[in-house]
Amino acid sequence: MNKNLVCNHRNITFVWGKGFAARHGTHPKLSKNPKITAIMKQLARLLAEKLLKISAIKLQPEHPFTWASGWNSPIYTDNRKTLSYPEVRSFIKVEMCRMILERFGMPDAIAGVATGAIAMGALVADTLGLPYVYVRSTPKDHGLENLIEGNLTPGQKVVVIEDLISTGGSSLKAVEAVRAAGCEVLGMSAIFSYEFPVAQESFKAANVDLVTLSNYNSMLEAALEINYIHADELETLKEWRRDPANWVPGN
Repeated sequence: MNKNLVCNHRNITFVWGKGFAARHGTHPKLSKNPKITAIMKQLARLLAEKLLKISAIKLQPEHPFTWASGWNSPIYTDNRKTLSYPEVRSFIKVEMCRMILERFGMPDAIAGVATGAIAMGALVADTLGLPYVYVRSTPKDHGLENLIEGNLTPGQKVVVIEDLISTGGSSLKAVEAVRAAGCEVLGMSAIFSYEFPVAQESFKAANVDLVTLSNYNSMLEAALEINYIHADELETLKEWRRDPANWVPGN
């Protein structure tokens, strides 16, 4: 896939796709192009495989994790691990830049969501040659008590970067903070999504366009293909996805 990225005065060329450095005009409707859709699905599976291989995603259907929310879960995701693997880190950076340009055009600034997306957001902003800020979950309790670290100018068009989308609550709080600063949020770009219906509904209600490099269904396909899981475990993982809040291991 796309490993060659040329960035010269904000003009970006990818292996496939035009890339949109212009600040005007309409972006291509990716979802309506069968060839692009097929490539996006291939990308989602390829990235999911990479995340599984470096244990950024762990699957334990028989020995589930307990999330901070109290949910039992057969999956645990920590995309900060990607930072320790240059090839994976670069892959995500390049593909996220491409996805942003193709979906939103060139923004005025990039905002990362603390803490998981701070580093990736900075990498994306640096590659695109754009100003960068990150958004805290809560304001600092000392000093300037900032919620947004860095400088945004009212009227700027911003793309928010997230590492993981679960229920969408914390991600959308970051969007609210950027909007409160007087900026227009073009959308959010994330590495991975569990594809929970509650998140999809929340993003729709907040009028936020969400695009992700990979997702839960693509991850299941990749995990089965590389023999990370077996067919019987696949059903357990699908069952959890249908009702994660009430899922009980072994039932």
